[in-house]
Amino acid sequence: MDHPADYLNAHFRHWRDAELLLQAKRWSNADQLYGFSAECGLKAVMKANGMTVDPTTGVPKERRHRKHIQELWGAFLSFNHPRQTGDFFHLLPQSNPFSAWSHHNRYANSKHFGESVVGPHREAALVVRRFCTRLLVSGHV
Repeated sequence: MDHPADYLNAHFRHWRDAELLLQAKRWSNADQLYGFSAECGLKAVMKANGMTVDPTTGVPKERRHRKHIQELWGAFLSFNHPRQTGDFFHLLPQSNPFSAWSHHNRYANSKHFGESVVGPHREAALVVRRFCTRLLVSGHV
């Protein structure tokens, strides 16, 4: 049974697991989870700012928002951000730090991953985490 999307919860869950994997130097899976954490976080922010979702599944109604992080980053940058997240918006890199990230890499050999690959994805996911923490603290979710 599929459960409805809860982007904010998924963001924090993937972040925590990515951090555990990073500590264990399990680079490839940490990298995947930082990507999914950032993706879920951006979707949580977008939903809190008016992105429409299917009420049963939680899936974004607009196709351009049903993307993984490597494509969602650009859609997020063009999304309308009200004041509850606007003060953090300038912290978000304008160039996509996930442009070379792919959900398909879950099938890749772990030899392709290391600290140099994961580090920038972690840093970008950390900025997204600040957005999500702000939403949680402000009660906008």
